[in-house]
Amino acid sequence: MSSSTSAIDKNCTFLILNDKSGSIQQEEICKDLESSDMTVKIRGLKNAIMALLSGEPMPRVLMTVIRFCITKDDHQIKKLLMMYWEIVPKYSADNKLLPEMILVCNALRNDLTSPNEFIRGCMLRFLCKLKEPEILEPLIPSVKVALEHRHSYVRRNAALAVYSIHKNFGEQLLPDGPELMEKFISQETDVSARRNAFLMLFNEAEGIAIDFLADHMDNIQSFGDGFALLVLELSRKVCRRDPAQKSRFVRCLFQLLRSESQAVSYEAAWSLVSLSTAPTAVRACAQAYAALLNATSDNNVKLIVLDRLSELKKYHSKVVQEIIMDVLRALSSPNILICKKTLAVAIDLVGPRNIEEVMLLLKREVIRTQETELEHGDEYKALLIQAIHKCATRFAEVADSVVLVLLDFLGGDGGYNVMVCVKSIIEQYPNFRATIIRKIIDNLDEITTSEALRVALWILGTYSETVDPSSNEPMLNDAFEAIQGLLGEPPFTQLKEEDSAAKKSDESAVTTVVTKNIVLADGTYASVTSTETVGGSGSAAEAEKMPHLRRLVSAGDILLGTVVCVTLTKISLKMDDVPGSTAAANRLVMASLLSIAGIGKLAEQRRGTRVGVYADCLDRITLCARLLLDPALQAKCKAKFLSSCLEAYSHLVAKQKAVKNKASEADKKGRASGPDDLIQFRQLRVQSVQGGIEVDLMDADDISRAIGADGSSGEAAKLRHVYQLTGYSDPVYAEASVTVHDYDIILEMLIINRTPNTLTNLTVELATMGDL
Repeated sequence: MSSSTSAIDKNCTFLILNDKSGSIQQEEICKDLESSDMTVKIRGLKNAIMALLSGEPMPRVLMTVIRFCITKDDHQIKKLLMMYWEIVPKYSADNKLLPEMILVCNALRNDLTSPNEFIRGCMLRFLCKLKEPEILEPLIPSVKVALEHRHSYVRRNAALAVYSIHKNFGEQLLPDGPELMEKFISQETDVSARRNAFLMLFNEAEGIAIDFLADHMDNIQSFGDGFALLVLELSRKVCRRDPAQKSRFVRCLFQLLRSESQAVSYEAAWSLVSLSTAPTAVRACAQAYAALLNATSDNNVKLIVLDRLSELKKYHSKVVQEIIMDVLRALSSPNILICKKTLAVAIDLVGPRNIEEVMLLLKREVIRTQETELEHGDEYKALLIQAIHKCATRFAEVADSVVLVLLDFLGGDGGYNVMVCVKSIIEQYPNFRATIIRKIIDNLDEITTSEALRVALWILGTYSETVDPSSNEPMLNDAFEAIQGLLGEPPFTQLKEEDSAAKKSDESAVTTVVTKNIVLADGTYASVTSTETVGGSGSAAEAEKMPHLRRLVSAGDILLGTVVCVTLTKISLKMDDVPGSTAAANRLVMASLLSIAGIGKLAEQRRGTRVGVYADCLDRITLCARLLLDPALQAKCKAKFLSSCLEAYSHLVAKQKAVKNKASEADKKGRASGPDDLIQFRQLRVQSVQGGIEVDLMDADDISRAIGADGSSGEAAKLRHVYQLTGYSDPVYAEASVTVHDYDIILEMLIINRTPNTLTNLTVELATMGDL
């Protein structure tokens, strides 16, 4: 949209882009207006409006419009006339009303008394845009009569007209406006008309609005959503100005919390918690948010509610903790952003009372991601595993059962997150190691990714000396056999050739599809399709049954092969320390050396003539072989080889835990209650007020006012909106404070001359950028 400065200086509620305004002549417009063809007349009226918006003076057009357009009943012409009356100059150069405006005023009065409800209602709505008291004054009786019209469309616009006239010229034109609206709203049955009347009382006669609200407190729900939103706005306005008035609106706020309208319920919850921080108010607000979160189907609304709950959680975590299960119901949403934000809000609220319920729900969600195809299934599964990990590390009583459930989901891309979680838990809770190690050994073949296998092998190599409670023996031999069973016998390079041969063999297989029609027992026809495969050896099917560990190593994953070598070496060295197991230790050493040699040969073949490729892996494999073969090197390096990684990881876990504890303590200190905070003794209260919720809502505010902590000062609030315009080292320093109130933007600037000279004709140029 665009317009000239003249259109902006005058009061106008619309702007129209017109690129041809200079080519429109006054004579052409008058000629079109005098035409008897309605289409031509409408075109002329549009051109007149655009010319006036562009700042073109059209003195002759006004009388032409009055003569040839004012008596027409065409609805489009009526609408264009309202736009024209709004922008046409109504005063002469000496600031006196033009004589033609008498005819215009008569035409407006005729439309106000028109038998057509649409024309009458539109004209009443148009009066809200007029700012000339000389034109409005003769129309006041017609506006008052319209308040009693039989049609609700006319009455609701009449209420808006009364509001606009009283707001701009109350004592001059309509001094009895509040009394008119008080009588009107007490008799009105239309929802929109009642809302408009209450809007007028809310802004122009607040006392009457409060009295009406008190008399009809039980019927607010039936007055419509628009009326309820006005009530909430009134309560915020009154209570912020006079906090002692809160008790008059408490019942109303709690009643609107149960509204069927989601907008009203949300606004009521926000209003209640913004007016009071008492536990009763916060609890009701949190319950309303939770109900809204699960009732709405709009993802944007869900995200907004979750943001509100996140803010509420910062200061009232114990109260919000009561509705954590209701919040977690939002995980049923298919939107990954909602699930992510829901978990972020809920995990911090988990406590000893609800940890079992939360873990049960999270387990069900993990199972659901496994059984059903979700759009963001892998990402959602990773989020769930991370949430379970956080809960398990905070609450030892559920760690055992949580880990056993997670180990059932080792397959797929989520296996790595599961193993990282298990790795952390097995270090922090030594009592669970035996159960977890046994579960990993039994389910090792289910792991399909190289990353997850590396973590699992590290766990087995580090903790497999744990004693199995069922046999009272270390699980070293079981872990070694599990790894060897999946790795298989060397060489590993031959497997690629076997796979290629299997593929060539399967390529020679021919599958024939035969379709024929048959007659069923009931006499109907049906088609039957059968397939027959000729040739092929089925080697590809056998290749598919190969263990994942051997498949990955044979495919050239040298890093995974190196981890296998280190794990087998650790288990062999630890078996040598078990009393009476020399023969078993020697057997493990021989098997380990064979696997190390096979993987080393594979690394050499993969490297080829490239220098430096797999150098670190080959060094590690060589070290493992030397440790097993050289007793002197084993005596020097065995202890360090077995304990260095574990010590480093233990130190990392301890450091992370210390950081979390420190952050938690700092958070608690930041939220600690002050020495002047109110302590409520309900048993000492008078029996007559114990059942009322007004007492709870007012107590915290009373003590806050007493200690002067009922809100930030005006200066402190301004400092949060100060924007630096120049650098600190510039000769002239400038900063601006921005205050936004409704549609008004106030810009206060501070300019400091940092030079020793007096500056004259200083100019500040501003350019709006960003979110200013």
